[in-house]
Amino acid sequence: MKKPVAIMICFFLFTGCEQVSKSIKDTFQPKVDTIAVEKQQIPDPVPYDAAVERQIEDAQRLVETVLEKHTKAHVQYIEGKNTDFLTNEKKLNRAEEALKKLPQYLGKEIFIYSSIHFYNEGKIRVMLQHPQNPEYIDNYVYENETWSDPEQLSVKDNIRSRLISLQKISFTNVAKAASVYNEKIKQIEGAEPITGIYISVWDNNLRWSPASINGSRERYSIELNQNGTLKKFERE
Repeated sequence: MKKPVAIMICFFLFTGCEQVSKSIKDTFQPKVDTIAVEKQQIPDPVPYDAAVERQIEDAQRLVETVLEKHTKAHVQYIEGKNTDFLTNEKKLNRAEEALKKLPQYLGKEIFIYSSIHFYNEGKIRVMLQHPQNPEYIDNYVYENETWSDPEQLSVKDNIRSRLISLQKISFTNVAKAASVYNEKIKQIEGAEPITGIYISVWDNNLRWSPASINGSRERYSIELNQNGTLKKFERE
């Protein structure tokens, strides 16, 4: 008789423990309303526009191509070849005048597309609207005080909003911008000297970059006016 009683006592103890354990779990791990979660997590479908998707993909490919070529060329930079190009107004002006004198652009207005990059070792990279066909874009490189032959690029998006006349961009303003950057860099502990400046074009207006300066302890945002003078500088 003792054996069956003992078995029954163990059984009730076991089931009692199970219930207690379940109660504890239910208290600290309440059941989730899966239907409500699914409703919250599933966003409304976004209409698919094939034309817009193609434009985005084409723009991404173009940027990746140009950046890849820029990276490969810029990695070859040798410290000893630093010419302080960014702060030298005479050299910057000479590069601009040489661009205006390219045979294909003589007597024509030059339009910069998307961006123009300046490097302290004396190099410039820029994409220009084709002098004959306004729907075409060519890439040019200035190096050793000479402009390269045009490199054809495939651009399929609407380029008009990314164009700005060279008349609105004076290369000597890069020297003003470089002076501003260098002055602010000296004020920030651990900030690296600037080796490149670029101007991007959005809605037919230009923006200077870099737009921030990183130090070892702090990060500052910086914004320049169209002519390369300081507009805003503040800690992020």
